[in-house]
Amino acid sequence: MSYFTHIFIQNIIPLSILIGAGILLQRRFQLDIKTLSKLIFYVFSPAIMFRTLLESSISASLFWKILLFFVIFFSLLILVTEIVLRIKWSQKDNGRRVAFRHSVLFYNSANYTLPLNQLVFQGNPFAFSVQTVIMVIQTILPYTYGVYSINSHKQSLGKTLKTVFSLPVIYAIPLAVLCNFWEVTPPKPIYMPISYIADGFIATALITLGAQLGSMTWRFRLTELVWSNSLRLLVSPLIGAMVVWMLGFDGILADALILSCAVPTALNTVLLAVEFDNEPEYASQTVLSSTVLSMFTVTLVLYFL
Repeated sequence: MSYFTHIFIQNIIPLSILIGAGILLQRRFQLDIKTLSKLIFYVFSPAIMFRTLLESSISASLFWKILLFFVIFFSLLILVTEIVLRIKWSQKDNGRRVAFRHSVLFYNSANYTLPLNQLVFQGNPFAFSVQTVIMVIQTILPYTYGVYSINSHKQSLGKTLKTVFSLPVIYAIPLAVLCNFWEVTPPKPIYMPISYIADGFIATALITLGAQLGSMTWRFRLTELVWSNSLRLLVSPLIGAMVVWMLGFDGILADALILSCAVPTALNTVLLAVEFDNEPEYASQTVLSSTVLSMFTVTLVLYFL
């Protein structure tokens, strides 16, 4: 019960306040959602990615263990998702297929899972490091694979790759890794603005989600939401547990990895959908519904852990 209460107070309520603010602002002022989306893609995202990678401190051995887990887990999750897509949707519904795929594959590993990780493992630095690696990987994927998949059926490979490499976050990643490796810190007059921008990412992204929800007609695709939430919240942690068992991981490493697989759909799915005009209403519904339902499913996962 304490986990349920914590998830509700520490995750659902703060998220709801910012999302609600976005809904009210949209209803009152008719915000330009495309402009908000571009701010996030071209300003806030590269800043938070750069700062996260620059300030991370993780051993090489732990990194490779987590990466091995993630590659196997993500491959199996893609396989299960593609099986469901082949059964449920026609190949002609490319936009809907991509939106569904993203709702399962991209999950909230930052502002939802990091505080949850700290509660469950009582601030254990090792568990926090595990989640930090997952967060970095899950931040990179939407801006690479996600952008590619959402545009590949609309334009040629060359134009799709051009779109991917036009995003500043693609260049912020290697720059931050190199600065971290060589222990180079940008001058304070440069790094301070980056930190200020990074601090604003979560608030801006959630208000954008609220603005998108505020402009929706609220025609729910119930069947699609059930499938999406089931794969994201129930099947995903089961796959994670299976991979942990296969690799022989145990203790805090195993528990932290399984918990990281059990969280709701990432806000990035909405940002991608809005920026590239691909089922933004459905993407918003998956984030909202999975976040609310996760109060129950994550508590269930914690019970079994």
